[in-house]
Amino acid sequence: MKAAVLRSEGVLTLTDIPAPAPVGDRSVLVRVGGVGVCGSDVLRYGRGKAYHYPLVLGHEFSAVVEEAPEGSRFRPGDRAAVFPLLPDPADPMTQIGEYAVGSGYDYYGSRRDGAMAEFLHVPEANLVPVARDVPLVHAAMVEPAAVALHAMLKFQLPAHATALVIGAGPIGALAAQWLRILGADEVYVADVDERKRAVMADLGFPVIDASAGDTVDTVRELTGGRGVDCAVEASGLPATLVQAITAAARLGQVMLLGDISGDLTLPRALVSSILRRELRVYGTWNSRITPAGRSEWDMVVHHLGRDLKVAPLISHTPSLEEAPAMFADMLERRTWYNKVVFAVSDQAQAELIRPGVVGGAA
Repeated sequence: MKAAVLRSEGVLTLTDIPAPAPVGDRSVLVRVGGVGVCGSDVLRYGRGKAYHYPLVLGHEFSAVVEEAPEGSRFRPGDRAAVFPLLPDPADPMTQIGEYAVGSGYDYYGSRRDGAMAEFLHVPEANLVPVARDVPLVHAAMVEPAAVALHAMLKFQLPAHATALVIGAGPIGALAAQWLRILGADEVYVADVDERKRAVMADLGFPVIDASAGDTVDTVRELTGGRGVDCAVEASGLPATLVQAITAAARLGQVMLLGDISGDLTLPRALVSSILRRELRVYGTWNSRITPAGRSEWDMVVHHLGRDLKVAPLISHTPSLEEAPAMFADMLERRTWYNKVVFAVSDQAQAELIRPGVVGGAA
């Protein structure tokens, strides 16, 4: 089968690899539909962050069932989003459903070969059903949407809550939408990128041009000097983390959602203000697929295409054959992009050409 294989740092080739072997309990053979590119994939590709070589990237993906074990709730042709983490059954965190904070887990696209291939075997428990009218490239957005939801559910939103999301990339854009869905009255979104701000404005969010002035000063003007109840750092920069802390109101909450790109020293006065304002600062990572049928992933699927909009965030839908050139362009920033989702299967590509088949193109 065809796969995009990372041979070494910066060397990605489209080649034939052996068919996948069964994985875990009640393994299901799936045909990969769409595969999203995470920032971590770009780092693995071009910044030496891969666990090993060769490696097939891809942990944000949708699929169509090809073969399922006897008695499965899935049938050939069923669509699903795929939870990429394979927990260690013996880990105490696994036993309470907190797979992502356990140790010894496996992971598609990082610790083991992922979804930038035609086929993959996945445990049945890692599949979340998706309706037939959801395009496969949209279904590949379930994973990042679940990551954003997992973070936003940590907030305790007060009545008439105000919020700030710093960073209008895909995760920040999804976080802003979840805050609105969960009941925040006003959600401001700040970014330096005019095109990303335009996407968020089109989605109905008040945007802040972070390149035109101080984001915190703007937020204070918009909130009558009070600050926001919830501040989300989704850029991964030391400076924007300081901004998020500073922009929070008294008794406010701060979410560290971006993976910070450098070391940070907090001024003593800022730390003191965290204490004096009694801020709550949250860390977050990944998402929860438990309990089955009532998880964060199930919540994403329920809202997808209704009040959770992913199509406006998708800027590129290349084929798998275009992966080597696309990754090189992303690493060197030779092209502007927001969210790249590879349309791997013929079915996924056909949905882009004939959107009426499944209800909308990316």
